[in-house]
Amino acid sequence: MVAEGGRAGSAAVPDPRRRLPGRGAWLHPDAACLRQAERRRAFPRALRVTGPLDISALQEYLERPERLNRSGPLGSHQVARGQTDAGTSRARHRRKQVDPS
Repeated sequence: MVAEGGRAGSAAVPDPRRRLPGRGAWLHPDAACLRQAERRRAFPRALRVTGPLDISALQEYLERPERLNRSGPLGSHQVARGQTDAGTSRARHRRKQVDPS
């Protein structure tokens, strides 16, 4: 999730693809974890936001049934093992090992 500032104050919004600008924080995709973090006032501290923080967008995201029907905890945005975001093999991006002698 990432904090977005606006005229009405700051809001925490979901960022499953980890692409939004700004300071982010991790949260398990579970409503119980959201309630616990809210109770502990962890969001303003983790996101370095002063004042109230609206978490309604996070609550809506966690309640969406289509989020649970995808292929993993991050949904369709989950990166396959051994693949980069572009879908190419990690082995292709490794540097060749050179003999030091």
